[in-house]
Amino acid sequence: MGMESTTFDELDLRLLAGLETNGRASFSRLGAVLGVSDQTVARRYRRLSAEGGLRIVALRDAEALGQDEWTLRLRCVPDSAVTIAEALAKRPDTSWIGIASGGTEIICGTRPRTPGDRDDLLLGKLPRTPRLMEIRAHQLLHRFYGGPAGWLRKLDALTPDETAALRPDPVPDPGPARLTPEDEPLLAVLQRDGRATYPELQRAIGRSESAVKRRLATLLASGAIYLDAEWDPEIVGRPISAVLWLTTTPAALHEVGEAMAGHSPIAHVSATAGPTNLIATALVASTADLYAYLSGPLGALPGIQHVEATPFLRRVKQITYRTTRQGASAN
Repeated sequence: MGMESTTFDELDLRLLAGLETNGRASFSRLGAVLGVSDQTVARRYRRLSAEGGLRIVALRDAEALGQDEWTLRLRCVPDSAVTIAEALAKRPDTSWIGIASGGTEIICGTRPRTPGDRDDLLLGKLPRTPRLMEIRAHQLLHRFYGGPAGWLRKLDALTPDETAALRPDPVPDPGPARLTPEDEPLLAVLQRDGRATYPELQRAIGRSESAVKRRLATLLASGAIYLDAEWDPEIVGRPISAVLWLTTTPAALHEVGEAMAGHSPIAHVSATAGPTNLIATALVASTADLYAYLSGPLGALPGIQHVEATPFLRRVKQITYRTTRQGASAN
């Protein structure tokens, strides 16, 4: 499956896939694998950043760290959706914020770092928000696809050998996924720019460059953090994003989640606690393609009792929040 865009081409797609594999790979390493010069990679990277919303950022893996992760459905009066969504977007613990349902619904992902942060949002700020009519909270219990597993790999833009050549060098026995208070300054820089240079990281934490390299490699190898590529799905011909809310029989839950993880439109799917027991994000080229997926591969799975599809009308935030242009991540 190739690039479906009149503005960007197959090399752009291959570069995006390479950055999804290793967000800190050097331009020379990317060029060697893609068969072009490092100057070409640098030029394409700058264009994708300026016109395609590309950014590389580091994220904590809430599941690996044993932290809470939630998806919220917020029903509000239509003229308040943008204001509420933009206020949520400024919070560092939110992501995946979109407006749907004719402007009466906000869909929001949140990763509170502590129970206090969770309670502050769910029990404090949201219930007191004017013109917010209903809050539905879905706690993520098990991730079938998403997070470190990027969606672009489903397009087969890179061969297995190319993917292997770009993966970070292995770290012997990185240990369990965990973060310490000493890691926070390092993460603060990487959350703004996942490709920050080692001298930049060294200045932020005051340790030697070799110590910075070792600690970052360990954090990535242990799964405590991962590098995510943010980009506008329109540049790969997938302008339609929809959240799918599914209810299955308890016996079919795992089987349906595993099957959906292998479906090409699915960028993320998790089992949840809440009004439904599966939540997924689909990226498609058109509403006709969304219908074909719902009535075809998804509809054929046994054990599904109910499906609701909610296309985004407007993306407010994905990994990062920018008022001039909103990017998108497939994780």
